Formats: sequence, C-alpha cells, structure tokens
Amino acid sequence: MFIKLTKEQQELMIADIQYFFSQERDEEITEFAAERVLDFVKESLAPHFYNAAVHDVKHVVEQQYSSLEDEILTLERPIKR
Repeated sequence: MFIKLTKEQQELMIADIQYFFSQERDEEITEFAAERVLDFVKESLAPHFYNAAVHDVKHVVEQQYSSLEDEILTLERPIKR
C-alpha cells in the first residue's frame, strides 16, 4: 500500500520510532533503522488499519443513509381514495 508522507511527517515519525525504542527497549537506533521500521509499518501494518477504517466509515454511512431514508419517508403524504 502506498502512503505518501510529507518530509516533515516522515521525520517526525522516525523521531517517534527512535524515542519508542529508547524508552521501551532501552535501545538507541539509527535514523536509517527507524526509517526501515517505518517502511515495514507502512507496507505491512498500515493496510490493516486502513481496511478497518474503511469498514468503520461504511458502517457510519449506512447508519446515516438509514436515518436519512426514514426522514425522507416521513415527508410522504397520504393518498385519499
């Protein structure tokens, strides 16, 4: 999956990865190593989060459509015979 990040976003994420390794694993990793971790996340993990978000959005849109449909049907007028 291709995720386009600005240079600033990528630099911030790399710094966050380095901080995580420092705090959680007591390891200092290079910028290059952190960039490799970021590449792994983008290629292997991001699609899972993306697909979950798509399903969440689908559910929200379906709920809104159902609500809108109900509101539209209340506008119907009775037909006299």
